[in-house]
Amino acid sequence: MWAYESVFYQIYPLGFCGAPFEQDNELQHRILKVIDWIPHLNTIGINAIYFSPVFDSDTHGYNTRDYLKIDPRLGTNEDFLLVCNKLHEHGIKVVLDGVFNHVGRGFWAFQDVLVKREASQYKDWFYRIDFGGNSHYNDGLWYEGWEGNYDLVKLNLKNPEVKNHIFEAVDYWKRYFGIDGLRLDVAYSLDENFVKELRNRCDSIDPNFFLLGEMLHGDYNRMMNQQMLHSVTNYECYKGLYSSFNSYNLFEIMHSLNRQFSSENWTLYKNKHLLSFVDNHDVTRVASVLEKGKHIPLIYLLCFTMPGIPCIYYGSEWGQLGDKRDGDQGLRPCFDQPIFNELSSYIATLTMIKRGVKALQYGSFKVLALTNRQCVFERVFENERVIIGLNIDEQPFDCTMWGEHLKLLDLMNGREITKSGPMHLDANSGYIWKVLV
Repeated sequence: MWAYESVFYQIYPLGFCGAPFEQDNELQHRILKVIDWIPHLNTIGINAIYFSPVFDSDTHGYNTRDYLKIDPRLGTNEDFLLVCNKLHEHGIKVVLDGVFNHVGRGFWAFQDVLVKREASQYKDWFYRIDFGGNSHYNDGLWYEGWEGNYDLVKLNLKNPEVKNHIFEAVDYWKRYFGIDGLRLDVAYSLDENFVKELRNRCDSIDPNFFLLGEMLHGDYNRMMNQQMLHSVTNYECYKGLYSSFNSYNLFEIMHSLNRQFSSENWTLYKNKHLLSFVDNHDVTRVASVLEKGKHIPLIYLLCFTMPGIPCIYYGSEWGQLGDKRDGDQGLRPCFDQPIFNELSSYIATLTMIKRGVKALQYGSFKVLALTNRQCVFERVFENERVIIGLNIDEQPFDCTMWGEHLKLLDLMNGREITKSGPMHLDANSGYIWKVLV
């Protein structure tokens, strides 16, 4: 699967393009801005983009009005086709947000229900409508909103007409835009049979069509398996990453990685490829959540070298700040142009290494040495062995648990070294070594 060898870049289009929060139905061609960023994406080595919602919606994109129409605040279907074609010309895959658990109140079928009530042919498209109830919108009917949010009307994914409408929309996205995959919003809430049918439908269109699901807690295998999703968001390790740095306790993230990916029989996700990230459109940006700014490059190094598919949230590659406590819109800003700085260059190096080293894409995971502030682990695939060293302390460290005589290529700077005995780790430093002998 192409996604397992990719580095993703997430764009939240409505924010990225500076669109107004409320739907104003004024056609603007803002989505074409993405084309201007392609040189930047090429510079940092991106080969896949995940777009948060692009289809017509009431406000933030996750309250869809029409699955077949690009949001007019972003442009036309023809505009987005041009964007997809340009990205594909530069070797960049396109993954869209599939928001199938719920729609907006402006969704055409729900509007029909509000007008025609019991006489609407679409009344069974929505989950648990009660015409004897009410909501705070005072429509004279009650319906289930996602997690109590009545602006997000829950779809009845057991209804064959609803499934057919969604599947035909996906067919259209693939046929017209040439998309390469979907990220399923709130996958943890989706009907499992619906996801199985979606997988079958996508496989029949394109066996390499990638399905990623938003999962938070629990056993990810419930949705990530041969019949359903290829991958899910690794929120367990997202939390473990920043928490380990802030508490100077690398045991936390290494415990999660061992639990998920080690070679033991009880390992949960061995040989699977979860989406790894340090931030996204729903959480505080990493530059704001980490207590030590000097740890930002190191958390990216760990994110790129642990098992998984790394994903960068637009703007975070240059250290953009953003705090969830200030509201979602503050996490989803518009930038006039990209910034390429020392952090961006560091991430570009990580991207080049990740995309060029099979052991970092498919390799096993084994911890070789671990303290609160230092860790060394290895990734092995076929005859390729890579060793990663990390020191988040203010002082250098000699890893005395190291006992091998090795010839190594330092992949971060291209220098060969020969080591035996203790491995020296500089203060606040990270290393990626490829074993040559």
